[in-house]
Amino acid sequence: MSNEPTLGALIRAQASLYADKTALRFNGVDLSYGELDSRASRIANGLIARGYAPGDRIGYLGKNDPLYYELLFGAAKAGIVMVPLNWRLADAEIDWIVRDAAIRWLVAGDGFAERYGASRADATPLLVKAGDVPAWRDSQSGSDPSTSVADSDVAVQLYTSGTTGRPKGAMLTHRNLLVYRALPSEEQPAWNRFTDDDVSLIVMPVFHIGGTGFGIQTLAAGATGLVDSEFDAGRILDFVEHERLSKIFVVPSALQMLVRHPRARKVDYSRIRTILYGASPIPLALLREAMDVFRCGFVQMYGMTETSGTICALTPDDHDPDGNPRMTSAGRPMMPGIEIRIQGQDGAILPAGETGEVAVRAPLVMAGYWRQPEATADVLSPDGWFRTGDAGYLDADGYLFIQDRVKDMIVSGGENVYPAEVEAVLFEHPDVAEVAVIGVPSDTWGEEVKAIVAPKPGRAPDTAEMIAWARKRIAGYKLPKSIDLIEKLPRGPTGKVLRRELRAPFWEGRERKVN
Repeated sequence: MSNEPTLGALIRAQASLYADKTALRFNGVDLSYGELDSRASRIANGLIARGYAPGDRIGYLGKNDPLYYELLFGAAKAGIVMVPLNWRLADAEIDWIVRDAAIRWLVAGDGFAERYGASRADATPLLVKAGDVPAWRDSQSGSDPSTSVADSDVAVQLYTSGTTGRPKGAMLTHRNLLVYRALPSEEQPAWNRFTDDDVSLIVMPVFHIGGTGFGIQTLAAGATGLVDSEFDAGRILDFVEHERLSKIFVVPSALQMLVRHPRARKVDYSRIRTILYGASPIPLALLREAMDVFRCGFVQMYGMTETSGTICALTPDDHDPDGNPRMTSAGRPMMPGIEIRIQGQDGAILPAGETGEVAVRAPLVMAGYWRQPEATADVLSPDGWFRTGDAGYLDADGYLFIQDRVKDMIVSGGENVYPAEVEAVLFEHPDVAEVAVIGVPSDTWGEEVKAIVAPKPGRAPDTAEMIAWARKRIAGYKLPKSIDLIEKLPRGPTGKVLRRELRAPFWEGRERKVN
């Protein structure tokens, strides 16, 4: 279809083209494009009737469900911003985001309404159980509200952890989300084209750009999205056999679970056209194994929340089962209009082969961080260049090679973990004098979190007890998998902890300092 400027216009147009076609399938129940558009209009009218205005925020706290997309497109039709919340976070972390985003209406899935409701100190925002939404929705007018919404308006606000220990709300506009996803098929790269009978797997969590974005891409193409609440390797193999899956997008750790499943080499994958993987680098040995099992096109996708998803892609043509230097790269800019450069610490542009900070300028770069102008100015220049925080280099052919992370971020199983956030929690433990958190190699998760702790004088902490203590305060995926005790942390002349010195022994002998 032609490029649509807003999410509301997109689903409206798709309903006119594919009224009775299945847009989303979940637990054996189909939702057509016409039904999705109608439900979005009813939700929009319901939100407007409640007094919510363009620019207000609503939230969704729950696992993947077609209801999320009804809410997303409904909010878009009313000019309201959707804020999907990471259900893996601790209650206090969720509550902080709800308050920071000024969410007025929060829809919570099974179990999450009770959990979140019990932790709240007041009645803000209005908390609604997901199971109660259909009756409310169906009582609203089904006419399209025709609210005036610009492509420069914010559509989705996704929270990404920050180096200061508090997450930041990346504001993604309608244009950010649709400028490439809604292009006609003939303008898409060959590997990114959908056919009328494509069925894509929407299993990446919707609180990630991977989940929200891949869902939008599927619907923008007029394809069918098979929604799954969360990843389960055996269930995904069932989908391959019985649900006619043709496109899959997963993180490398999930890909490993698929290829290592006992049934992996017994399934017919002939209908799978493309497996897209991203959110963290992939070990070359795992990629070769996956190529041998699935025997389809593979695409590595590099991007981040602030870039509305993918900016670079390593296409099937560059995936060689015998291996080649490019297979360790993140590929080249996915589409015309995406510019990538490497900058030195002084901002100077570096030549090919020289490592520096990766910067990108493109129409999919976020509008900024919600209510954080200083943080926005720190990463987004007046002329539109976004500093990614990743260190890498470009080769002579424009392939991007990621070498390290400027900001010390850890990527574990596709989840971003910032050391400062975990350190702030562990520092509160009564036995801890100093703490530094680093990422170390993991064959399963890419990286895993490790804490290096200097105990207080006279204390001999039990590391298992410390991990259990932290489990009550932060999300499970942020927990240290191990803790090493040390007399004191290494520090430089200014007193800054030498985190790279702590990481070095664990990454010795590896070409890249990410896994």
